[in-house]
Amino acid sequence: MADFLTYKGRPIVRKGNTVYYGNMSDSHIVRLTILSEQNDIADTIKIELMLSDTGLGEKDRIKKTSEKHGFYEALDLASVWLDRNK
Repeated sequence: MADFLTYKGRPIVRKGNTVYYGNMSDSHIVRLTILSEQNDIADTIKIELMLSDTGLGEKDRIKKTSEKHGFYEALDLASVWLDRNK
């Protein structure tokens, strides 16, 4: 198994401006989309709590959304959402 960067025990995987946070074996994951950057640092982040069931349509998978300024603030909220949806 590949080693992933983790935050609070959950893997973080980045592809372009999209970051996925959480385990696909859990019921939910979080997708963080970098909407804007300042000086090559993520500024505005869209956060989406999603069901990890890939058999559902995109709209059916999204359960909650928010937008935050700063990657740490967004990742911290994502962690709280995942803790609440175990």
